[in-house]
Amino acid sequence: MKLVIGIVWDDDAPALIEELTKREYRVTKLASTGGFLRAGNTTLLIGTENEKVDELLDIIREMCKSRKQILPMPASVIGTSGIFAAAPAHSVEVNVGGATIFVVDVERFEKV
Repeated sequence: MKLVIGIVWDDDAPALIEELTKREYRVTKLASTGGFLRAGNTTLLIGTENEKVDELLDIIREMCKSRKQILPMPASVIGTSGIFAAAPAHSVEVNVGGATIFVVDVERFEKV
């Protein structure tokens, strides 16, 4: 048995979870936050048999393709003498989507 940990972009997660559930994979969803732009991520925990790992990875690859998108940079706040002024927000083109996937051996599994 394997535990597949998939970290996916929040916008990709609902469709991926729906597809995995339709194909009878059991999925546990955890909310998480990415480091770059503090973008919202979803971490999925998926237990599966060894022989189904390749199929599972193919589904994730199909549903979580990387693409470019324009995102607003958060306005920075600059403090001088106790007065705070917001710097103008800028937009930046970034790659979004895709997935980071870990496949881990499961020594023991119990459902209680």
